[in-house]
Amino acid sequence: MAKTNRFIAWLKPPAFLLCLAPALWLIWRGLHQDLGANPVETITHATGDWTIRFLLITLSVTPLRFVTGRAELIRFRRMLGLFAFFYGTLHLFTYLWLDQFFNVASIGKDILKRPFITAGMTAFACMAPLAATSTAGWIRRLGGKNWQRLHRLIYVSASAGVVHYYWLVKSDVRLPVMYGGILAVLLLWRVKKNFDDRRAAARRAAGRSGAVAVAGGSRTS
Repeated sequence: MAKTNRFIAWLKPPAFLLCLAPALWLIWRGLHQDLGANPVETITHATGDWTIRFLLITLSVTPLRFVTGRAELIRFRRMLGLFAFFYGTLHLFTYLWLDQFFNVASIGKDILKRPFITAGMTAFACMAPLAATSTAGWIRRLGGKNWQRLHRLIYVSASAGVVHYYWLVKSDVRLPVMYGGILAVLLLWRVKKNFDDRRAAARRAAGRSGAVAVAGGSRTS
């Protein structure tokens, strides 16, 4: 266990830098005027893509943990989820600042008139409380079960993010469809695991009831 903890502690800094690399690459491209003819669009698309990717990577941690038997993978989930929120925040502020110049009236009209903006705002709104309550202190305050219920919002956020992307691109939908397929697989895995866990719990309960009945019969005979 101590060896595993040391390995995780060693691995986290390079993992953090790897997660930060897309943002650093965008900054590098911006400094070298390599963001194309429409820099705002380039930044918007890049940060949006990485938001969805990190949401999917975060959702992949639990299945990978069970498939590989590597329980220590769970220690990366919080960092990955926070990076999803980080890129989502960059994506949102690119729209609010560089696209809309913080024009509240224009933003309000956009949210109401353009469904893909509404879906994107929904995705971000669902991510915000997850990032705010990601610490161990919040788990204690909310209680484990309530915290888990709240953090199921990641499913809504990821789904809204895929819909946002699908409605945005209109014609070439290959990427959002691919993301949607990955999300569907991850959600179906969770449904199946929940079903299997409930069935296993029912079998254990039936086994205990049978053992109690046998023990009761033995005492009365």
